[in-house]
Amino acid sequence: MSTATTLTELIESNHAVPRSITYHAGEDEAREVSFGELYQRALGILYHLQRLGARRGDTLILFLGNNEQFIDVFWAAILGGIVPVPVALGISDEHRMKLLRIARRLGEPFLYTERRALERIGSFAAQAGESAVFEGLRTRAFLVDDLDDISRAGSVQRALPGDTAFIQFSSGSTSEPKGVVLTHGNIIANWRGATEAAGFNEHDVSLSWMPLTHDMGLIGLHLVMFANRVHTHLMPTELFIRRPLLWLSLASRVRATILCSPNFGYKHYLKVLGDRAVEGMDLSAVRLIFNGAEPISVELCDEFLTRLAPAKLRRNAMYPVYGLAEASLAVSFPPVGAPLRTITLNRHRMNAGDPVELVDAADRDAVRLVCEGRAIPYCRVRIADDEDRELPEERIGHLHMTGDNVTRGYYEDPAANAAAFTADGWLRTGDLGLMHGGELYVSGRAKEIIFVNGQNYYPHDLEAIAQRAPGLELGKVVAAGVRARGAEIEELVVFVLHRGSVPEFLPVAAQVARLINEQTGLEVAQVVPVKRIPKTTSGKIQRHLLEESYADGEFDADLRELAALRAAQRQPESGTRTQIEHKLKTICDAALEGKRVDIHDNLFEIGASSLKLIEIHEQIDREYPGQVDLTELFDFPTIAELAQHLQGKLAQA
Repeated sequence: MSTATTLTELIESNHAVPRSITYHAGEDEAREVSFGELYQRALGILYHLQRLGARRGDTLILFLGNNEQFIDVFWAAILGGIVPVPVALGISDEHRMKLLRIARRLGEPFLYTERRALERIGSFAAQAGESAVFEGLRTRAFLVDDLDDISRAGSVQRALPGDTAFIQFSSGSTSEPKGVVLTHGNIIANWRGATEAAGFNEHDVSLSWMPLTHDMGLIGLHLVMFANRVHTHLMPTELFIRRPLLWLSLASRVRATILCSPNFGYKHYLKVLGDRAVEGMDLSAVRLIFNGAEPISVELCDEFLTRLAPAKLRRNAMYPVYGLAEASLAVSFPPVGAPLRTITLNRHRMNAGDPVELVDAADRDAVRLVCEGRAIPYCRVRIADDEDRELPEERIGHLHMTGDNVTRGYYEDPAANAAAFTADGWLRTGDLGLMHGGELYVSGRAKEIIFVNGQNYYPHDLEAIAQRAPGLELGKVVAAGVRARGAEIEELVVFVLHRGSVPEFLPVAAQVARLINEQTGLEVAQVVPVKRIPKTTSGKIQRHLLEESYADGEFDADLRELAALRAAQRQPESGTRTQIEHKLKTICDAALEGKRVDIHDNLFEIGASSLKLIEIHEQIDREYPGQVDLTELFDFPTIAELAQHLQGKLAQA
């Protein structure tokens, strides 16, 4: 293992090592970059950053969609003592607003992006009244499009372990995002602890589709792999979304030993796989497939492992872990090679301070939790009560952590720091958990508890029940405890992503309410159709936004319509469709799972997710290569508008 104490020392010690990063752009499109070439490219980019005026300690927002460009400039900043601030490029105005909020918080950051992205930020800033922030950014922006000569090397600035390595901002397009400050020492401790726990070595081969703006993607599947001199394979997140089956096909081809995905990825893969048999793959080399970043579904793990068994994926390769950005990613790992271990608890006895009550898996009130192992070296965890006092084993409480890998705090945010840390210096994760047999089980979120009839319930538990209704799945249903304006108690409200009409929603609402009532005995006050499920850039549901909208009466009209069994009448189409409109409607109908889509319907108003937009765009690009950019679906959100825009482009061509 390297003796590096900073990321600067790490890349310098690795630049002569015969290892590579392979960037995959498609099934047969790949570019391999050696560690040495990466080092030289980073130095060349650093020259341009310093020429722009970036100095040691300055912040640099990375707003890029290309993995290779991102990693090149990330290491350029590290070598120059410049602090990288990754921000997801995204495809919506929410992502652009988040960028502007982060820029304002940082003061005078530099920006590394592409010309098209900068232009879109400028257009959005003008509409949003944020031109002043944008103009400041524009004067300190370097466009990757202009990078032509990297023959001259920048001046390397030595880092100390206590220096800030980079800042990982939370979601926050509608509120102020929090910036997790991670030092070189934090990252190095995380690398060493994770390596000692999981046994990473130079013989490993990793493959990841996780975004590099996410801590699992950047730290877990790049920095930790790079530090261990692992041959790393990276595929774009968008490519995985469009072609999820390519993920494990590539894993088989490159003989990957390390994979990763949150719940969403396993679900997405299985959905596209459908009833097809798994053929032509050999995943016997996979020793660890990390499962984290969101609550882990035991049932989904079982389904995924069963379906992939013909490809020789071992059941003990599934590796459920616990981590978060504040810990430089890794907090606890199970023993390597251990089978998936679970416990089953009584869902009614899971409050902070409750003793663990084990029940039979067939019990009506059963909820299954998966073991996430022990704290990695250089990190400690404890379970505490509401007064931050440590609880013994077999008691549910607040999950705290401390250690060399844990952040010292949030960027210039005294209020957040005061709320995050206990008097004795432990960081409150906001999660609930328990120790059983000396190992950690995460049971829910302390801040997302639903209070109904004097009992506490966890939203993701209720959502798992509701998802059994036909047509519902992960990420399309949100359970919340909401107190309406003037009400004295909270009500259980379930929000469901719905693309069709209100009459079509009636049987869904009845099924959801019936399932939850049967399984828990709870009365569901309302099942509300919503046109979008707000999520952070890392995919976590923003429950509070739905709760606030409900309390403010934004869904009242639809609820009245449901109660009266009335439905909004669709406007019939006038005239005949053009050939382009017909093709676009066929594409949209297929992508939106057979829901009726009028050519004048706004795709966003009927709940087209970003995944569906990417799917729609891919099919449009196949039909009309290079004519429509993904972001133009936001500019022309109806079939009719997009058809007219496309007709104009084709006429010019």
